[in-house]
Amino acid sequence: MNEDLPKLGDLADALRSGATTSVALVEAALEHAASLDKLGIFLDLDADAVLDAARAADSALARGEDLGPLHGIPVAIKDNICVAGQPLTCASRLLDGFVPPDHATVVRRLLNAGAVPFGKTNCDEFAMGSSNENSAYVVARNPRDPSRVPGGSSGGSAAAVAAGIVPLALGSDTGGSIRQPAALCGVVGVKPSWGRVSRSGLVAFGSSLDQVGPIASDVAGASALLDVIAGSDPLDATSRAETYDPVDLAEFDVSRALRIGLPKEYLDQLSEEARGALDTALSKLTGVELVPISLPHSRFSIATYYVLASAEASSNLARFDGVRYGQRLGKPEEGLDALYRRSRTEGFGDEVQRRILLGTFVLSAGYYDAYYGKAQAARRVIREDFEQAWEQVDFVVSLTAPTTAFPLGSKADDPLSMYLSGVFTVPASLAGIPAMTLPIGDDELGLPWGLQIIAPDGAEAAMLRFAARVEIALEGLE
Repeated sequence: MNEDLPKLGDLADALRSGATTSVALVEAALEHAASLDKLGIFLDLDADAVLDAARAADSALARGEDLGPLHGIPVAIKDNICVAGQPLTCASRLLDGFVPPDHATVVRRLLNAGAVPFGKTNCDEFAMGSSNENSAYVVARNPRDPSRVPGGSSGGSAAAVAAGIVPLALGSDTGGSIRQPAALCGVVGVKPSWGRVSRSGLVAFGSSLDQVGPIASDVAGASALLDVIAGSDPLDATSRAETYDPVDLAEFDVSRALRIGLPKEYLDQLSEEARGALDTALSKLTGVELVPISLPHSRFSIATYYVLASAEASSNLARFDGVRYGQRLGKPEEGLDALYRRSRTEGFGDEVQRRILLGTFVLSAGYYDAYYGKAQAARRVIREDFEQAWEQVDFVVSLTAPTTAFPLGSKADDPLSMYLSGVFTVPASLAGIPAMTLPIGDDELGLPWGLQIIAPDGAEAAMLRFAARVEIALEGLE
């Protein structure tokens, strides 16, 4: 699978052997991106800045300054992550004209590793969506079939990798926004444990859920990118204090069969075709024992997530008032209240307004305990379901999304149907545990299915090593 996509390992080897240069890689990527402009992948792509960074990377390598496997490699960045001197819009009209003064921590770590930041990718506005149709600027399209969605909210980043423009991209995942688009585009996406990667410089949506993570053409690339961006950060008080050591994907215990949990609640929601895709993939695995398990409270996950995430969005997006950031609409003589009202009403799109209103409602007096308080209690028991599962199994496996990529516009007027796209990804987000997706073949229309692997808290290394084994086992599966 993905044999034709550029892979980090191959490009890094070519750079060090002298077979290519960072400038050559970037020039090819720029040309390829221009040829796919109709896909709406990038919101900003400054060719001069990218080429300057590539020249600097080549010069450093020529001086013998090899900063690691990402040195000279173009990496696309979702447009809710700050890159100093480049526009940051979060795909929202409200942030038109805003340019951040400093890098996000993850971007600074990319630069320290010699990577070449390659443009800002399209996304659902303020990362709220599952199709990338909520972008205020342009609808992103799936490279596999431009009549279909790439998923969301990190649709541009997933599409940039799936289209072969870059081997790596950064996305953010609040309820599945890395995993679902990666699955629908047929690439690898990783949501680390909450707090594993700094959120400093990531525009906040749901602070107790948001996590930056890698999207890549293969597991090795995703692992290498996570090696660079993970780790404690004094600028993010919620980042984990422990160090994150680079992962050796070849290092795993083969002395016992891995126990893989298959949640009944997930399987019961699969169509016959979807169940067939999952069963075919699982049949290729060796050295594993498949164990039926139950995650009984997962049925509350979607409702729980949209209460909690919307409440946090209502609070976080209060800062976008037309005064400090982006567009300011309204006239001084109309007063401050009119300025707030016009700036937010005309600046925010329908989905963002919907979630702000829902979040404000569930946090309001008289409703806080009935909705927000109960959602917090539900979140605890969802996490406890996983903790009990780890007593029986090493990992939990499911499809990443209940369907392959759906047609553009097919769910635009049905928010509930759109929200259910995250039915398999949201539980791990609520639990704060690591999860990832990798492609497991295509449906009858040639659209990719994704396999989700969920691991215990902090077990990214074990999860990635298992995923590498799965990737090898599934090579050539169509």
